[in-house]
Amino acid sequence: MFIEPNISGERRGWIEVICGSMFSGKTEELIRRLKRVKYANLKVEIFKPAIDTRYDEVNVVSHDSNAILSTPIDNSQTILLMSEGVDVIGIDEAQFFDDQICHVCETLALKGIRVIVAGLDMDYLGRPFGQMPGLLAIADYITKLHAICMKCGNIANVSYRKTTQEGQVLLGEKDIYEPRCRVCAQEKPH
Repeated sequence: MFIEPNISGERRGWIEVICGSMFSGKTEELIRRLKRVKYANLKVEIFKPAIDTRYDEVNVVSHDSNAILSTPIDNSQTILLMSEGVDVIGIDEAQFFDDQICHVCETLALKGIRVIVAGLDMDYLGRPFGQMPGLLAIADYITKLHAICMKCGNIANVSYRKTTQEGQVLLGEKDIYEPRCRVCAQEKPH
């Protein structure tokens, strides 16, 4: 990724958003980018919503068990309080954060911080999820990842819910969700 040189010497920040369905590798990509930044000896802070305890209460963990230490938080404003002296901020599961997350990311970028955000762009019904549409709108760089449909093998972009339980937020793993293409996602759950 090319970053234009800043003649004035001040650091410039930006926002990267990694999105896609469940099992597309969003968290894996977030962890990969953050580990590379750590190798460069930059100061990194990583945050995740406190409600996401699926794999670990503290660490951000991908479905294939890669992990990186994070700080679970209940409110996106907390990120601003913990960003002093930080070069890069990582945020996982951004769709679960409150309506201030876009403002927080914009503020961080204006302070010269690189912000890397990962989250589901759509819910199980294929509708925009949480604050992700706003984050995608303000992002400088967007990476959309795809999984493979568990029914037909095509590219999957929907996190298909295998249960009839309703409500936009239902934390789960392979027991509740599977990646599906838009055609196979039309099938009704059992």
